[in-house]
Formats: sequence, structure tokens, C-alpha cells
Amino acid sequence: MPETTPSKTPVPAGSLAIAALSTVVEWYDFTLYLYFATVLSRVFYGGGQGSVALVLFGFLLAYGMRPLGAVLLGMFGDRHGRRRAMMVSMAVMTVAMALTACLPTRAVAGPVAGWLLFTLRCLMAFAVGGEYTGVVAYLVESAPVARRGLIASLASAASEVGALLAAAVSAVVVMSIPHAALDDWGWRVPFAIGAALAGTIWIGRSFMAESPEFLSAEAQGVLSAHPLARAVGAERAGVLRGFAISALGSISYYVGLTYVPTFLVAIHAMTEAAALWLSTLAALMMIVITPLAGLMSDRFGRKPMLIGIAVAGACVPTALFPLMAHGGAGLALGGALVLAAISGAWSAVAAAATAEQFTGAARLSGLALGVTSATAVFGGVSPWLAQISLTLTGGVWAPGAMIAVVAACVVPVLLMMPETAPRVVAGANRRR
Repeated sequence: MPETTPSKTPVPAGSLAIAALSTVVEWYDFTLYLYFATVLSRVFYGGGQGSVALVLFGFLLAYGMRPLGAVLLGMFGDRHGRRRAMMVSMAVMTVAMALTACLPTRAVAGPVAGWLLFTLRCLMAFAVGGEYTGVVAYLVESAPVARRGLIASLASAASEVGALLAAAVSAVVVMSIPHAALDDWGWRVPFAIGAALAGTIWIGRSFMAESPEFLSAEAQGVLSAHPLARAVGAERAGVLRGFAISALGSISYYVGLTYVPTFLVAIHAMTEAAALWLSTLAALMMIVITPLAGLMSDRFGRKPMLIGIAVAGACVPTALFPLMAHGGAGLALGGALVLAAISGAWSAVAAAATAEQFTGAARLSGLALGVTSATAVFGGVSPWLAQISLTLTGGVWAPGAMIAVVAACVVPVLLMMPETAPRVVAGANRRR
């Protein structure tokens, strides 16, 4: 049965803030690489459409390293502490971005340059795999019991801040550096900034307190020697629930948020510039809605919040995509904001809900198996599948239908899921 009562040992607010804000780095790098895909294709693969495809295909292949990183770092964190696992993941991310900024180009090293870039993407994906799950587990175990949902949701909000930061840095670099200089050395600047940001957060993490739940388990000698086996065995129900919750979170984000600008440009409903502004406003909506949804989940419970959002996900997106396609700029923006709100609210509640499916003995390993594997399956290929479905069916409703189908499949899982919000569980126990 998942734990709902954490240790009473207080964790300094600074430790919680460092943990919550550190997911900025993960999504800064993730977004930066995609924004600079055309530049990297010229620098490392010679340019042209085939080169862009190589950059994006390398991103897709490297994505497969995320579950491996999550499992290995998850087991490490369950055995040796959340703080240590988070230190390792951020150290690897710092090194990967710093080395990327120093890579030789194709003009210097030939085809080897492209392979080096791909290798560092794999290393980065490995570290990122254990990053988010480690942060969420730490926040859930360290937050005040009545504010778990709110504080865990800040990790999701910080992720979107990282994406916006990447967009801003990319825009400044591209606009301020001449084209020739951009290909020569300018592309290195955003990766160097990312490495400096990651290194700063690594230093901050060195001063963090350890999770009180982990310290308590360590002191009592009840840490699991085989956390992965425990997650697969005694806590497999949590793995399955985590997979279902993360599946909808991934597809609602990658199709309902990141794919929308591509969709609107592909059907000639918007220019590229207008679509990017729309995506920026949608990202801001996510940042605003995320802590509100996390706070509401503390008050009303994870289960009713997730069920309500899943029902909205099953009913709304299929209608919104045609509305965005044919309703003009105003309705396109409105539809994008609604989709962003659904995605943001879901990720906010899911952060605490998935972590609460496990006991502390197997929390990181369980999150790795459930959450990260679902992200790999439903995240990396969702935009591609959305575009393929649009092309094959010719129906602008098709991308929204993808979200709706997954949401409809998740609802039965949620109906059978026990409530885990400590305040709601405690209130229910008192009424018995």
C-alpha cells in the first residue's frame, strides 16, 4: 500500500526550492536542441533536408536512453538517497552540455562530428531519464503533508520555464549573431549557457538536505536491497497506474502543446511566426495553471482531479483541432490555451499522484518503470504519429482523437485507483 504519511522532520525551504526549480535545465536542453535542429544539421551533417532528418532521428534514438537512465539512477536513489541520485544526474547533464559546446564540427572532424553529437545526446537522455522522477520523489517526500500536490507541481511548471528560457536564448543568439558566425561558433553559446546553469544547480544541490523519508528508512535499516524487483513484484500495481497516468500526460503535452504550432503551419492556418507566438502563450498558460491544479489536488484529492481532467481530455481535443484549423486566429489561440490548460493541470496532479503510488523503498524504481517508460512510448513518437494521422486521414480532427482515445482508456484505471492525497485520506479515515 502506498505511503501517505511522511516524516515530521522539516526540510529547509531552500532545499525544496532548489529541487523544484532544477527541472528548468532538463527542458532547456530538450527545447534548445529542437530549436537549433536546422543549425546543428548544417554544422554536423552538412545541411539539407536529409541532414535535418538525421538530427531529429538522432534525437528520437537518444530518447530511448531515458528509461535506462531512469531505471539505473532510480535503483541508485532508492539505495543511496534521492539527493545523491539528483547530484549524479545533474553532474552528467552539466558535462554533456559542456562537451556539446566544445564539439568539433563536420568541417574539422568530418562524419565523426555527427557521431560525437549523437553520443552526447544519448548521455544527456540517460541523465534526464533519472532527473524528473528523482525530483518529484524528493519533493513528495520532503514537502509539508498538506502541500505535496502544490510543491510537486512546481517541478512541472519549472519544466515549462526551461522551455521558454531556451526559446528566449535561441531568439537572442540567432538575432544578434550573423549567419556565418552562428554556424562557426555562435551555436555553442546556448549550450555553454545551459552547462553553466546546470553547474550552478549542481552546486545548489550539494547543499540540499536529504529526503526525511529516506533518512528515516535508512536509520531503521528498512531500505530495499532490490528496489527494482520490489517495484515489479509487490508494487507492480503502482507501476501500471503510473504508466497510464504518464501516457496521457505525454500525449496531451506532445500533441496538445508542442505539435499544435506544426499542425497550424502544416494546414496553412497560421504563419510560422504567429504559430510560435501562440505556442509561447500556451506555455505561459501551462505555467499559470500548473500550481493551481496542484493546490486543488491537495484540497479535493488526486483521484477526482485526474478523473475530471481525463474526461475533459476524452471529450474536448477532437473538437478543438477542427476549431483551431478553421476558426481564425482568435479561436486557434483559444483552443491552444484550453489544450495547454488540460496538459498543465494533468501534469500538475500527476506529479504527486504517480509518486504516491509507491512506498519509499521502491519509489524511484517504480517511477522509472511506469512514468519514464510511458514517456518514451507516448512522448517521442507522438508528434510524428499526429502528423502521419493528419496526412493519412485528411481529417484535422485526427490529432485530437489521439489524445481522446488515450484519455478514454485511462479513465477506468483512475476509477479503480485509491486516493493518495494525505489530507483527503486523513479526512476519510476520520469519518469512518
